[in-house]
Amino acid sequence: MRVVEYRGAGGAEVIALTERPVPSLAAGEVLVKVEAAGVNRPDVQQRKGLYPPPPGVTDIPGLDVAGVVAAVAPDVAWPCVGDAVCALVSGGGYAEFCAVPAPQCMPVPRGFSFVQAATLPEVFFTAWNNVIWLGRLAEGETLLVQGGTSGVGLAAMQIARHLRGSTVLATSSSVDKQAVCREMGASGVVDYRDADWDDQLRAMTGGRGIDVILDSQGGDYTAREMALLAPDGRLVLIASHRAPKAEISTREIYIRRLTLTGSTLRSRPPAYKGRIARELVEQVWPLLEDGRIRTHICGVHGMADVAAAQAVLDANAQIGKLVLRIGDMADERPG
Repeated sequence: MRVVEYRGAGGAEVIALTERPVPSLAAGEVLVKVEAAGVNRPDVQQRKGLYPPPPGVTDIPGLDVAGVVAAVAPDVAWPCVGDAVCALVSGGGYAEFCAVPAPQCMPVPRGFSFVQAATLPEVFFTAWNNVIWLGRLAEGETLLVQGGTSGVGLAAMQIARHLRGSTVLATSSSVDKQAVCREMGASGVVDYRDADWDDQLRAMTGGRGIDVILDSQGGDYTAREMALLAPDGRLVLIASHRAPKAEISTREIYIRRLTLTGSTLRSRPPAYKGRIARELVEQVWPLLEDGRIRTHICGVHGMADVAAAQAVLDANAQIGKLVLRIGDMADERPG
C-alpha cells in the first residue's frame, strides 16, 4: 500500500511517499480501506519531532480516517465488512489501509462524502472530551475558545451552542476568521493580537467572567485566562503553542474554586475513545445530518501533496479542516 512517512524530524523535506505492507489485524480491530484522511496540527508536531507516536503505535502520521471496512478481526461484531465508517486513530491515517480499534469507528453521517467524514473524528473527539467531559460545560454556561477557527474550535463552538445553549466567545486573528466564528455561533469575537484581548472578553460578560475556556496556547496566556474565569470556572488546555510553562496563582485556584486541567487523547485506550464515539453518534451525528452542525473544509489535497496541506497549518492560515484525498471514492457519499 502507499503511505506517507517522515524520514527524520524537520520541515517538508522529511515527508516521503513510499510503500509498506498492509497492516495485519490484532484482536478487536478492523481494516479500513482509507478514502480520505484528516490533516491535523499534531501531524505537523510529529513531523517536527515534538509529538512522537505512543509506544507500539505506527510511525505513519494521520489521526482520522474515512473509508470502507475491508476486513475485521474474528471478535468484532461491528462494524462489518463493507460498512462506510470514519474513525479516530492513534496513527496510520496517511495510508491506503489503516488498522483501527473497532470501538473508535463511527458510521459516516448520512449525506456526507468520505472527504467530509474525514474532517470529523479528531476534532469532535477532542472537543467532546475537553469541553463536555473535562470542562463539564453545563446548560447555559459561557464558553471561550482560543483560536476559534481551528477544526477543534469550530467543533467546540457548535457543540456548546446546540447542545448546551451556551454563550460562545472566541478569539481569532483576521476579519475573515472572525466572520466564520460568528457564523458558527460565537456571539463575541476578539483579536488575540490586541494587547487587551482579555479585558475585551471580560467586558463582554459584564465582568462576571467565563465558565469554561478551551485553550491550545498556554504559556503567558494561562494566568490571564485564569483571571478571566468566573467562580467555579474551568480552564482546559489541549496544547502549549506559546510556551510549555506558565506562572499562575495557586491561591486564586482555591479562593475562587477554579479547575485547571488538560488532556491528550492519542494514548488513551480504545474503551475510553469508544465511549466518546458512542456519545458523538448519539448526540452530535443527528445534528450533522440535519445541517445544524457543519464542518468547514479549508482545502483538499492529493496524497502526494501532504507538504502543501501541512504548509497551511505551518502558516496558521487554516479555517477548519484540511483533508487528504487517498482513494478513488473519496468524494462519494456512501449509502
